[in-house]
Amino acid sequence: MSDMKRRDFITLLGGAAAAWPLAARAQQSNLPVVGFLHSGSPQGRERRIAAFRQGLAESGYVEGQNVTIEYRWAEERYERLAALAADLVQRQVAVIATPLTVPAALAAKAATNTVPIVFAVGDDAVKLGLVTSLNRPGGNATGINYFAAALGPKRLGLLHEALPQPSLLAVLRDPKNPVADSAGAELRAAAASIGQTVEIFDAESSEGITAAFTELVRRKAGGLVVIPDALFTTRMIQIVTSATRHAIPAVFPWREWAEAGGLMSYGANVSETYRQVGVYAGRILRGAKPAELPVEQSTKFEFVINLQTAKIFGLQIPPTLSARADEVIE
Repeated sequence: MSDMKRRDFITLLGGAAAAWPLAARAQQSNLPVVGFLHSGSPQGRERRIAAFRQGLAESGYVEGQNVTIEYRWAEERYERLAALAADLVQRQVAVIATPLTVPAALAAKAATNTVPIVFAVGDDAVKLGLVTSLNRPGGNATGINYFAAALGPKRLGLLHEALPQPSLLAVLRDPKNPVADSAGAELRAAAASIGQTVEIFDAESSEGITAAFTELVRRKAGGLVVIPDALFTTRMIQIVTSATRHAIPAVFPWREWAEAGGLMSYGANVSETYRQVGVYAGRILRGAKPAELPVEQSTKFEFVINLQTAKIFGLQIPPTLSARADEVIE
């Protein structure tokens, strides 16, 4: 091959190589885009995100092949959600998914009345203003209610059954969470119905959690109910470790807390809820209208007891309580 032909061949090869990523980017830009908006951070949520992708795949959409996912994480800074939601709307995403985060769902709803939204919230979606009806949402949003707030009294009752009569039951909440006040009020009412006293402790950061536990110890709290929250999920290990270190028996929202060493948990299956959000997002990509997709209601709730932790606390879990558990961690 002559030097001139060799140079021409190399030039042609280089041009083709440069064109390949351009073609890939062009193809990528033509894919539908799902906006994923969350008030928390990705740390510790890998299994949940995988479940969301699984739900999309069940509807025929695989990330990187025929759909793109744009992730926006507020990192527990709720004030960032409005700008993140506006960014996704400006990006002209096909649908916005907000699993297990009321603040993100409300931010998305405030940012657009046209882009479809699929939420998973732990409170009544009508009361939150996300839809006008559960059966016929009527607007641009639909999703799943996993009853996190409504299950607070149930969690408190289970903890009460497990404990000798405590002098004080404590509640840990993030006051920035829109459902914090109503969830706290429901727990107070539930405690009063069984003759117990409840005191609410606030935490808005990792440092706030540490301070709350210092106060819990000072007040000699006999048990703790943790209200579901994005910050608390991100700081799950800190909270579980603090409860164990200070010998405060606690009940948590999700199975993963008990698996991490929490005494007990009661709530919907989180991964299943993420999967359902993915399924609904996929159906919308296929042309379904959120106004016509009914808000689904979680019907299966998991009760998990960690007997290893109970032994650390010197607690004898009543056999009648263990018998009702979906799983007992030995």
